[in-house]
Amino acid sequence: MTTDPLSTAAELVAVRFPQATWAMLTGSVLGPLRTAGSDLDIVVLLPDGPGHRECLHHRGWPVELFVHTPDRLAEFLASELARRKPTTHRMLARGVTLLGDPGDLPARCARVLADGPPPLTVAERDRLRYCLTDVLDDYTHVTDPGEREVIAAALWTETARAALSSAGRWVSGGKWLLRELREFDPGLAERWLAARDDPAPLARQVLADAGGELFDGYRA
Repeated sequence: MTTDPLSTAAELVAVRFPQATWAMLTGSVLGPLRTAGSDLDIVVLLPDGPGHRECLHHRGWPVELFVHTPDRLAEFLASELARRKPTTHRMLARGVTLLGDPGDLPARCARVLADGPPPLTVAERDRLRYCLTDVLDDYTHVTDPGEREVIAAALWTETARAALSSAGRWVSGGKWLLRELREFDPGLAERWLAARDDPAPLARQVLADAGGELFDGYRA
């Protein structure tokens, strides 16, 4: 494996995508969160074509390619805003240009990240309350030990997502769910980690902060 991710990524882009409008290297490989397993996340904009996502190895590096066209990229960014999950926004806001010029797109994505997601609508907040109420009820009454483990995992994850959503924060998955929690409230993040085996008390607290349990009268 070569030690310089930028030169490796630039070489790959030049060979694979000579027609690219621009390309950026992004992800944990560029910062302090880099690990021995970090891959090269490369966003490529092509003038036309179907676009795709592709995984491969290049000079010992694991690589993930996110290949877009202008229309496809615009659709991705709009979809992320609707889902409050700004993966591509974050990639573009924090990436390093390898080829071409993305213009003001990184700055616009950075502003979106800083501004946060749009406020929850009444319907969205009601759905959040209903979903967390439903999983909490399942957890409270489950008797099968195996099912209890499965429901506990679901409740634990939904508790974090609900806490972030109801507070007007971005939501994510995997390691980024914890990162979002830590950025929002480090103390809450620690309580969430500690609640993994029994998430019900924290779920009830988050649910109360969001407006309380909701079952009777819920309609979507």
